[in-house]
Amino acid sequence: MRGDILTNILLCGVGGQGIVLTSKLIAAAAMEKGSPVRSAETIGMAQKGGSVTSFLRIGECHAPMFGEGEADIMIAFEPAEAVRELRYLKKGGTAIVDTHPVMPVTAALTGGGYDPSVMMEHLDKSGVKVIALDAQALAAEIGSPRTMNMIMLAAAVRSGVLPFDIDHVAEVMKKTVQPQFVDINMKALYSVTV
Repeated sequence: MRGDILTNILLCGVGGQGIVLTSKLIAAAAMEKGSPVRSAETIGMAQKGGSVTSFLRIGECHAPMFGEGEADIMIAFEPAEAVRELRYLKKGGTAIVDTHPVMPVTAALTGGGYDPSVMMEHLDKSGVKVIALDAQALAAEIGSPRTMNMIMLAAAVRSGVLPFDIDHVAEVMKKTVQPQFVDINMKALYSVTV
């Protein structure tokens, strides 16, 4: 990304999935490449599994948030959250979506049903490019469910929607996470092929 080209990225999911850290890693990777970055998070009842949304703008801009239909890229850590935030993604934009559902608190409390395949069908028909993967299953294979955010980040990098190579992101990650988590996160970053 060049500093004169504005790229809007929306990250969304539920509390505890590592959305804010992922946003910070993308921002740090862009800044190391010389691009200006602005970001803002909207965090619901994150401790209770509430919605978390991060707006990230790479390039020259004055405000950290953008309007509906202006996101070039959406990285969605949960299918229902992808559908809920789809209004921000422009037609022809790219949605990278974890197909693994996280039961919303309201559905769990009321006993309501939640079918993630319906959410994925809606996304497929929405006029955006969808890259779907089960990041939770891949994280479990690696041996740490907490690496799901690195898998989602790697999918975005490997798909070409982010202008960094995986080695650059790995170097940024090493500087950002606590040392005891570097090895498992490296394993997650390098495990993804899209």
